Amino acid sequence: MGMKSANQSSQERQTNMHLGKDKDAKGTWVTYRPEIKIHDCTVRDGGLINDHKFDDGFVKAVYDACVAAGVDYMEVGYKADKKIFAPSDFGAWKFCDEDAMRRVIGEKAPSIKLSAMADAERTDYHNDILPREKSVLDCIRVATYIHQIPTAIDMIKDAHDKGYETTINLMAVSTVRDAEIVDALETIAQSPVGTVYLVDSFGALYSEQVRYLTLTYLRAIEGTGKQVGIHAHNNQMLAYANTIEALIVGANRLDATINGMGRGAGNCPLELLIGFLKNPKFHLRPVLECIQNVFLPLNQKMEWGYSIPYMITGWLNEHPRAAIKTRAGSKKDDYVAFYDQMVEEE
Repeated sequence: MGMKSANQSSQERQTNMHLGKDKDAKGTWVTYRPEIKIHDCTVRDGGLINDHKFDDGFVKAVYDACVAAGVDYMEVGYKADKKIFAPSDFGAWKFCDEDAMRRVIGEKAPSIKLSAMADAERTDYHNDILPREKSVLDCIRVATYIHQIPTAIDMIKDAHDKGYETTINLMAVSTVRDAEIVDALETIAQSPVGTVYLVDSFGALYSEQVRYLTLTYLRAIEGTGKQVGIHAHNNQMLAYANTIEALIVGANRLDATINGMGRGAGNCPLELLIGFLKNPKFHLRPVLECIQNVFLPLNQKMEWGYSIPYMITGWLNEHPRAAIKTRAGSKKDDYVAFYDQMVEEE
């Protein structure tokens, strides 16, 4: 047997293990893994389009849809440092002050957990993240690049000690060497974090890479009780497929957004993910209703989702900032000029 075939067989065995398959694959696709949790990121990731200036009605509509749909977590925005980001330049969901969250959401509902994201080196986490008993939040998600891992670990410890569930979202892994990823995961595995997220920040990864990386993450946290999650961007229209690939091999924490809303090309659409999962606790109709009543009108004012410039940046494994700038300009559909520009810069 060739090396490629041997590797494929090994991966298939690991996939079968995570799916609970033994000798027979019958019934796999008519059952579900109850440990799978959905994390809605609509307001947080969508806020990157409009500097987090969503009105209260929009955030409430997303919240109500998530509750009705049986979603496990809703991310309401960022906990950003006001000394770095002027509140006059951003909406309330850049900071997620308690009064803003309580004004829209009220006290914590028993059917859904709330989270906020804290960027490494951009959050005054000692002061702005309150003890868990004083907050409506249940989970703090720390977003970090590979070189910020020491700070991120300290942030995780701080949030954990304050009583929160925690995730660490290792960003832009498509640009990081395998050995560095393994070293980072080894350090993360020794922290008190609950979930380690594979983040395809540039929408550059293909399913084979997602499979390989998910298995790498799973090996790193084996025996720790931690979970692996996936946060995918849709530059090459693979966010949904890559999310499915990760869950098949064992990722149990799945990020998604309503109507795929998110920075640039957006994210894995929540409605597709709910349609795929067989768990009867998830309900599709409330999400479709929210899309029809809220997102379709909003899409006339705000742009998100797949377009050729985002495909090009994903294909080149580049941050989508150049594509975002082009889509906001007067020549947003001059795809050839954008392609020539990006290829020339490579």
